[in-house]
Amino acid sequence: MAAIEVGRVCVKTAGREAGEKCVILDIIDKNFVEVVGVNVKNRRCNIGHLEPTEKKIEIKSDDIDEIKKELEALE
Repeated sequence: MAAIEVGRVCVKTAGREAGEKCVILDIIDKNFVEVVGVNVKNRRCNIGHLEPTEKKIEIKSDDIDEIKKELEALE
């Protein structure tokens, strides 16, 4: 299992959004990814602040609302 990949569901471990689930939208570089979640703003995040889960979402489009709905359905 590739831990850090587009569509991987993660749990934030640091910051004000710690404990919230999010999805990786884009890999920026070796240290940062872009994430979004139901209670997580669309922003870049350090990989060290994420705990990957075994769940993955197929990202078909750039529609943030659709991705949030799919994440909500997993919970």
